[in-house]
Amino acid sequence: MQFDLKQFLRTGRVPYAAALECDLSGWDWPGYEPVGPVNGEFSAALGGNGKAQLHLSLNAEVTAPCARCLEPAFRSQSIERDWSVGPDDLESGELELPVSEKGVLDIDELAFQELVLELPTVLLCSADCQGLCPVCGQPKAAGCSCCPAGPQEPAANQGLAILKELLSEDSH
Repeated sequence: MQFDLKQFLRTGRVPYAAALECDLSGWDWPGYEPVGPVNGEFSAALGGNGKAQLHLSLNAEVTAPCARCLEPAFRSQSIERDWSVGPDDLESGELELPVSEKGVLDIDELAFQELVLELPTVLLCSADCQGLCPVCGQPKAAGCSCCPAGPQEPAANQGLAILKELLSEDSH
């Protein structure tokens, strides 16, 4: 969706509002994918100071492999953002919004940027996910026969067991 911000700043006497349904599935997401379209609302109103008051509201669901066990993990995210943009901001070139040289705001790009910035870089299937078994590689939550029921020494430390024995002999 495109919004002519430059034109709105010149003639926007009537507030603008639109429902959003952005299909961002083909975009380059960092490790996760949206589940269905991103929904929300975009609005703009001209303030008394001559600046456009922009508001973006988004609701999205994403999925990615769990960072611990690789099972599917889901996350719902809601975002509310506001910006104040004036004619001088458009001309300065320092505006942090995806606005073209002609003053057109790309709302799909804005939605994508805001979601990528807000979503965590690591998704977990649950807060208490135990991860994968270091022996067989199966998710620990599914249970595996190679892991003892009690606490065990991590696999990375098992290879150093000979050093532990040597140290314990020296201390006697």
